[in-house]
Amino acid sequence: MQTPTPGRQPGLRGRTAAWRSRTLAGAAAAGHDLRSPLRLGRKGLAIGVDIGGTKVAAGVVDAEGRILSQAKRSTPGNDPRAVEQVIVELVEELGAGHRIWSVGIGAAGWMDLDGATVLFSPHLAWRNEPLRDNLQRLLRRPVLLTNDADAAAWAEWRFGAGQGQDRLVCITLGTGIGGAMVLDGRVERGRFGVAGEFGHQIIMPGGHRCECGNRGCWEQYASGNALGREARELAAANSPVAQELLKAVDGDVGRITGVIVTELAKAGDPTSRELLEDVGEWLGLGLANLAAALDPGKFVIGGGLCDAGELLVAPARKAFARNLTGRGFRPAAEIELAALGPNAGLIGAADLSRVSSRMHT
Repeated sequence: MQTPTPGRQPGLRGRTAAWRSRTLAGAAAAGHDLRSPLRLGRKGLAIGVDIGGTKVAAGVVDAEGRILSQAKRSTPGNDPRAVEQVIVELVEELGAGHRIWSVGIGAAGWMDLDGATVLFSPHLAWRNEPLRDNLQRLLRRPVLLTNDADAAAWAEWRFGAGQGQDRLVCITLGTGIGGAMVLDGRVERGRFGVAGEFGHQIIMPGGHRCECGNRGCWEQYASGNALGREARELAAANSPVAQELLKAVDGDVGRITGVIVTELAKAGDPTSRELLEDVGEWLGLGLANLAAALDPGKFVIGGGLCDAGELLVAPARKAFARNLTGRGFRPAAEIELAALGPNAGLIGAADLSRVSSRMHT
């Protein structure tokens, strides 16, 4: 799904960036006004739905990215029809109090280029599932289907930490690593629709086995799962520096997670802070690789692991600067924490659906 390049972004105080002026000038020369679809999109409300492995979150979102009302349900196992029914229930519940123009669905997985079919989802039993058409039939409204990381990146570009950027890369740190790009005002999905799988760049050949089948993927070293694994290994060895970790879980090593390590690090535990610093260094190394390939103006880092804040991002910035190709002789991308938190996916899905549906009306 390609989206138009807006001339102005919310929060920019009416200023039009130079790159947007150039883009819009070229569009005008071709007889297109790329501002119009987004301006039209501001007239309606949309519902965004973010489908995760454990919960489905939905919200009514206005044209400025504000959530007016919100609801959640547990994800009903692996039954595609049951998931569709939960989405319908949420949309009907939220739509009862608002005039809704369109619905955007953000889900983990690979979508076809038409945005109609979920080719594969790692958390749900979707294999070549015609989700968009199924939901449009049930909801009787325009439905947009997109990858959840793409939706979050769009939200950060439109309303969050990525405003004003013409080349934005978003990284989501959670169980694994998700990613997405917004280039010149559109979500870049690649030739086959599966761009942004940054977590599966091989950063340590022969390293830890990844769920994708390869070894040494970035997400095995710079994710919440990686943080928890390293902490468990340290605690299992009964290291004297792991006593706070063991105390936090009453000696049950298997209960140690990245969330617990992060909480201890924020409370001042030196071992947990050291573990977070290690993950941050791996994060910075991977970002340096992406900068060599993509040369963005900014990296926006989101996801649950970012609850650690500067304890994670500060070592990432140092490692990024140390490993950046051409360091000292080239501009370097900024690295900033995401602004919209866990709601970025549903905000972005709603906004993309509004813009897309208005364009095709």
